Amino acid sequence: MAVVRRTDTGQGAPICLEGVCPVEDAETLASLILEDRTAPVDWTACTRMHTAVYQVLLRLRPSVLGTCGDPFVVRWLARLGPG
Repeated sequence: MAVVRRTDTGQGAPICLEGVCPVEDAETLASLILEDRTAPVDWTACTRMHTAVYQVLLRLRPSVLGTCGDPFVVRWLARLGPG
């Protein structure tokens, strides 16, 4: 089961990507990032990421925490630098 959530409601609290993140999570992720542009994205618990979710990260350029848990992303897609 995929989860895209804020770990806390405070300003700058991380947005976590957990499990398999399907295309439907792209809109949720975009909304959370736009709601708080200072919030980093923790993608270490993400086991699979749809390319639409990755495209949101590329477009909105949040800070990311850790190494993505999806081996495809780690191996083939460009690493996201600091937002």
